[in-house]
Amino acid sequence: MTTGQTAKTQVLLLENIHPYAVQHFESLGYEVRTHKSAMTEPELIAALPGVQLLGIRSNTHLTAKVFEHAPQLEAVGAFCIGTNQIDLTAAATRGIPVFNAPYSNTRSVVELVIGEIISLARRIPEKNQNMHAGVWDKSAAGSHEVRGRTLGIVGYGNIGAQLSVLAEALGFSVIFYDIADKLALGNARRVGTLDELLAEADTVTLHVDGRPGNAGIFGAEQFAKMRPRAMFINASRGMVVDHLALREAVLSGHISGAAIDVFPVEPKKPGEEFLSELRGLPNVILTPHVGGSTQEAQEDIGRFVSGKLGSYVEDGATSLSVNMPTIEVAPRRDVHRLVHVHENVPGVIAEINRILAEHGQNVESQSLTTRGHLGYVVTDVNGTIAGPALAELESMPHTIRLRVLS
Repeated sequence: MTTGQTAKTQVLLLENIHPYAVQHFESLGYEVRTHKSAMTEPELIAALPGVQLLGIRSNTHLTAKVFEHAPQLEAVGAFCIGTNQIDLTAAATRGIPVFNAPYSNTRSVVELVIGEIISLARRIPEKNQNMHAGVWDKSAAGSHEVRGRTLGIVGYGNIGAQLSVLAEALGFSVIFYDIADKLALGNARRVGTLDELLAEADTVTLHVDGRPGNAGIFGAEQFAKMRPRAMFINASRGMVVDHLALREAVLSGHISGAAIDVFPVEPKKPGEEFLSELRGLPNVILTPHVGGSTQEAQEDIGRFVSGKLGSYVEDGATSLSVNMPTIEVAPRRDVHRLVHVHENVPGVIAEINRILAEHGQNVESQSLTTRGHLGYVVTDVNGTIAGPALAELESMPHTIRLRVLS
């Protein structure tokens, strides 16, 4: 059980999270520690005792074992889009919400992809390399405008949809494929199968999520079905593409250029050698997972995720949590608030209210939401909540976590 904030909330931020997050937490009176790089499982287990809020990016993996050894942990912030590095089920079963930033770096990723498409079409990587080597090659061979060409977007979520709009403004004809039913923006056209997209597109760009079913979805078979001399871009997840197959497609000339920002295995810290089958290939752009790495995006991510974590600690709000029932609540003012995470079974609300009534507690407002096997209820009570009432609430057989905000 967590009672009111009588001591400073302890925050640990890893992987160079933007300073805005530190400033926001300190403005709330929290005590913040930072660590520049990711932590291993043993390092996390050693660092987390006493920590209520943990902020990570994509290189820190939170396993069930980590959560088992972090009894004081109240919430996790993924200061990025993806959350596949976190055992979301293990967190949820302990009443720990996880928040991410699903929209904050969308524009940054889209701008990188647009720049890469134009660079590959004009064969800028090769021309740049030649110039640095002292070679003046003013040939137009292999260089093309993007206007009038067909862009195929695989995955039409936040990034894919915004890319669609910008690409169309540049003169592309846009087609897309998504397993979910998505509304086409502008003049973009949905195709029924991935094969149909590959057969038609001059450039194929991947914007899929990190669910296990997407592992290895793009390999030799898919490259073979692309149009001869088409271009390929992946700024989504490293594990979705077979890089050996991409290497062969580039070396054979079937793929005229590629830009890759994400890799199956990435260095854990600056200075560690980057290893890839794609190094040294002609007209191939390799970037170190910087799709969302702009100052604007990182500041917005710092603001957004720290705001969600702060709202959870102060008010019990779980809006946009990726693993817990989500609820919008009013900021807490002049009330004592009970935040109760429980197994989603009949009768829990009735039992909570029975206990409060028997101890003379008057309920001013109450909100309940559920998600799968979890229930989440926020109850505002007028007056200090009696200790025996809290003991009974915590000992209810279906209670997972009880927090008291006062």
